[in-house]
Order: sequence, then C-alpha cells, then structure tokens
Amino acid sequence: MDARSVSGIIHHGGTILRTARCPDFKHAEGRARAADRLRRLEIEGLVVIGGDGSYRGAYELWRDHGTACVGIPGTIDNDIGGTEYTIGFDTALNTAVEAIDRLRDTAASHDRIFFVEVMGRHSGFIAMYSGLAGGAEGILVPETKTEISVLVAALREASARGKKSMIVIVAEGDDAGNAFDIARQVADSSEFKDVRVSVLGHLQRGGTPTAFDRVLAARMGVAAVEALLTGASNTMMVLENNAIARKPITEAWETRNLFDPDLFRMNSLLSV
Repeated sequence: MDARSVSGIIHHGGTILRTARCPDFKHAEGRARAADRLRRLEIEGLVVIGGDGSYRGAYELWRDHGTACVGIPGTIDNDIGGTEYTIGFDTALNTAVEAIDRLRDTAASHDRIFFVEVMGRHSGFIAMYSGLAGGAEGILVPETKTEISVLVAALREASARGKKSMIVIVAEGDDAGNAFDIARQVADSSEFKDVRVSVLGHLQRGGTPTAFDRVLAARMGVAAVEALLTGASNTMMVLENNAIARKPITEAWETRNLFDPDLFRMNSLLSV
C-alpha cells in the first residue's frame, strides 16, 4: 500500500482492509506470531481501528512484545470509554433515522404501531438518539429496565392525545426481549393489536459515511499517525470537548461511554 491506495475512497462505507475476528490472537502464541510477522515486514507501529476487543489485543501486543500501537475508536455503538463519539456512530444513526422516517409514513397510513429494532446489544446510543430524532413514542434501551405496563401506559397517553400511529424504538439488547417479543407482549396485554415489527439489522453497518464521520475520521487519523511518529504507544485517540486528545488505551474498557439519561425526559416532552 501507498498514499494512492486510499485515494477516492472517502465516500465509501465498510473497509478496504477487510476485517475479521482472530481467535488465535487471544492466546500468547498467536500474538507472538503476529509480532514476529510485523518485525519481518518491518512494520514499526499499528493504528488499530475498532472497539473493546481490538483495543485489548493491541494492549497485549504492546505489553508482551513492545509493538507500538495507537487506537482509533470505530464502532457504530458509540460505547467506547473515554471518547464522546466513535467513528461510524453518526452514519448508523442517520441511517436509522431515515428508516424511521419512512416507517412513520406507512404507520400513519394504516394507523399502526411500529416496533423498530436497532443495533445496540449492550449500548442504547443508537436507540436513544434515533428515537429522539425520529419523535418516537417509546424508546427501550439496555441501560434501563423495561416494564411493559409502563410502555403500554405511555402508548395509551399518546393515543388519548389523538395519535393513531406510533413508533417504538427497541435496542436489540433490551432486557424485555427483541422487538418481536415486546410487540407481542404489548398486543397481548393491551388494546393495541395492530402492531408491526421492523428490524433494521446490518443496514446500519453500511452506506455512505456522513460528513461528521468523515471529518472525525480525518482528524483522528492524522492525530494517530502523528502520535506514532513522536514515539507514542498504548494510547488511543478520543474526541473530548470537540478536540482530539490522547488517553490510555485501557480506558476503553475500564470506563464506559453513557448517554445523558435526561434525553428520556426530553423525548417524553417532544413526542407529542
């Protein structure tokens, strides 16, 4: 690869490098083989783009073999500790909001309740932000316990205000189950029988990156290379107060990025 290898790709989603899990890297022997290959290829440092698992591997490679590693947070879940935003979150969020807007059209046409499942097995960022941006009548996330009776009460309040169609956003890791489970529980325990489910799934993982993600990736990429050139290692790039900063890579899993719970209150005020 050279500088021209990355020419003309800024508008593409995914990764030209490809990506996969490597079970061997969980063991000392596998990491030793990786370190040996890097030495033979005369690769002096790595820019590791990913989340918790990638960062743990980078940390162990640095700890055991001294390989210089600098992390860049890349995950649609936005759940890496130490940084306000991760690359990919904004693109996934906008994809989800666009889908919700389209589903709102068909829900309104047929006076239905749509339960829309978004990604986020352990993090409710996509659900919370897309629900707020899409005017959802309900938002269910892994960070809070879901009570079906409370959800039904909220839907009844919305119905009493004259709403004939509604949207409920469900993070895939919600404790009450997936969107199908929750839709069935609502239908079984209330007068809301005409319900539909839409699972956005891997649609959220692709597509043209948003301008925000492109700029964030550029800022973090430049900062990561400059960090390696100055001899830095075992560090990660983060966005903090709209500035790119460095933090210990261990902070990625020792802390957790959490959304402001006051967003729930805002959504209840705005989803009228």
